Amino acid sequence: MSKTSMASAGIDTGKRKLDVAIDDRPEQLQIENSAEGHRRLSSWLRRQKIGRVGIEASGGYEQPVVEQLRADGFVVIVFQPAQVRAYAKFHGKRAKNDCIDAALIAACATETRVVHAPPDPRLAAFAMHLTVIEQITQDIVCFKTRCETCRDPRLRQIWQDRILQFKAVLKAEFAILVQAIRQHADLARRLDLIESVNGVGLRTAVAILVRMPEIGRVSREHIASLAGLAPFDDDSAERVGARHIRDGRARVRSSLFAAALAASFRWNARLIALYRRLTAAGKPHKVALVACARKMLIFVNTVVQRGTPWVEQQPA
Repeated sequence: MSKTSMASAGIDTGKRKLDVAIDDRPEQLQIENSAEGHRRLSSWLRRQKIGRVGIEASGGYEQPVVEQLRADGFVVIVFQPAQVRAYAKFHGKRAKNDCIDAALIAACATETRVVHAPPDPRLAAFAMHLTVIEQITQDIVCFKTRCETCRDPRLRQIWQDRILQFKAVLKAEFAILVQAIRQHADLARRLDLIESVNGVGLRTAVAILVRMPEIGRVSREHIASLAGLAPFDDDSAERVGARHIRDGRARVRSSLFAAALAASFRWNARLIALYRRLTAAGKPHKVALVACARKMLIFVNTVVQRGTPWVEQQPA
């Protein structure tokens, strides 16, 4: 595969510093991971005539520099760590340090054939808010577990009070997030379309809108794969292995599982029929539930593509 004629840089992200390398060139840079460092980095990349920048996702530490570089006109590709490791393994590169990693990321950026458009910057802020809401939800679950295992009434009351406090915060923050989304007419319209599918509640609709900006813009197979709900073959020669789902966006998948569980038993006639048909054919509950979650996401994708709300149809 021929490399792109565009010079590419790679950034290895740390909490306090950034290591930068340029593909097939000796120039390197180490700079502070701060707003001032990001501005200096942008100027340095311009002097080096860099057009494309690769960076590895690093628990959110990469997000400020990605935003700065995109605002300054650079094409930025965010790689998952597994992608960079696979590239290194394929090329037989075993040595590892920050400078080597930066060079590997630069090479990955150079050899990437398809570069997708950057996500809507509005959704990045909403995603951060949604993550906090999800973390509060997880905290409530932890407090409930502590409450159940605590035998001292006084100490148990501490956890019960904390649960009530966090529930109030959760309700308020979710309302603020929905209100912020609805201030944008296009996002409010998309949210209503997603929520129109029977069984998709507002919480699930927000998760899909915020964490899957591709919704309604890609094929049903692609959207299922992005969510980690597409079954992959596992065959070799005469062996036919079981299909498995893997990877994808775990937070969206969890929201879809929760919604599909209720929808497959009560809220969506087509999912109820699908679940019953699969289990009658001998499929385990979890396999049938995965199929229902996938089908629910496909329903949502179709509704957004067409731009018309869901209309309940009785299964044939």
